[in-house]
Amino acid sequence: MTTQERAVQRLTNGTPVPKGQERKVTNLWLDALQRLLRNKAAVLGGIIVILLILMAIFADQIAPYHYAEGDSNENYMVPLWLTKVMPGHMEKYAKIGDKFILGADYLGRDILSRIIYGARVSLPVGFAGALTALVIGLVYGSISGYYGGKVDNIMMRIVDIMYAFPTMLLIILLMAFFKTSFGGANEPGTAAYTFNQINKIVDRFLGLEGGGMLFIFMGIGITAWMGIARLARGQILSLKEKEFIEAARMIGASDLRIIVRHILPNIIGPILVTVTLNIPGYISTEVFLSFIGLGVDPPTPSWGSMISEGSRAIRSYPNQVLFPALALAITMFAFNFLGDGLRDALDPRMRGTS
Repeated sequence: MTTQERAVQRLTNGTPVPKGQERKVTNLWLDALQRLLRNKAAVLGGIIVILLILMAIFADQIAPYHYAEGDSNENYMVPLWLTKVMPGHMEKYAKIGDKFILGADYLGRDILSRIIYGARVSLPVGFAGALTALVIGLVYGSISGYYGGKVDNIMMRIVDIMYAFPTMLLIILLMAFFKTSFGGANEPGTAAYTFNQINKIVDRFLGLEGGGMLFIFMGIGITAWMGIARLARGQILSLKEKEFIEAARMIGASDLRIIVRHILPNIIGPILVTVTLNIPGYISTEVFLSFIGLGVDPPTPSWGSMISEGSRAIRSYPNQVLFPALALAITMFAFNFLGDGLRDALDPRMRGTS
């Protein structure tokens, strides 16, 4: 007798079930995975995300050149194949060559190599923002929604105050504060020195030289959790009075056990979907910060800083803007496709429709 047959027998108290009316016993997460794999757009998005992660991890082996390596004789170089695809007047004033596949920037640095290394900036920012939002938002929203009353009122008013302040402006002010207060050399034993040492460790871990990634993580992480906190609170408010929660209380289960074992498994699906869909927002925030000069420090490549530098000569050398923007667009589409697929897969109402 199979496991499924034994489960059916227990559910029916040993009474035989007519053939064709057997009740299937399935794993909800496995069922969601099967629905996700049937979504072609989500699978494509997932494949692209995996390829981007591998590209970032093995950038040293994949990139033809180091991101800071430049050749002054090749600055503003336009690839030969681009002049054939986009015929115009570039041949009259631009340096045409085939040394670099996507051309070179104003310092003669390989654009393809800088795009590859730029994934080490954008992807960690997206995942760090998602992880921060998931951890802080889930804990904060769970406490607020479960205990309710004055605790809920005070905690949600704090979130409302933070929401009232423009998020992007707050991040810009935080980045300006971090860079002016903690940037540069400082005396050992000071808070600025400690932050700089941690920053160097983070940059070294990501394979960057002086990128200043810690400050970006902090700036985005401080504001990333608020939406997840509200979502978790709303989900818990709708669940905490259900019969199975009351039964858990009656048998003496602690609040922590009720939240972890009974509530979180029932709300984690929508939260994971929201976190995944928010990753493009975190990446675009980092791109915007780098575009206005508050992101990573030169010569660390960022798609935002590359677009900013290339925009100054967009009419003459469109390759300097086109390819970083294309890398950003592909990344954003991939995460959006994957997030939409997760939303459909984890929605029980979608069972059998995809």
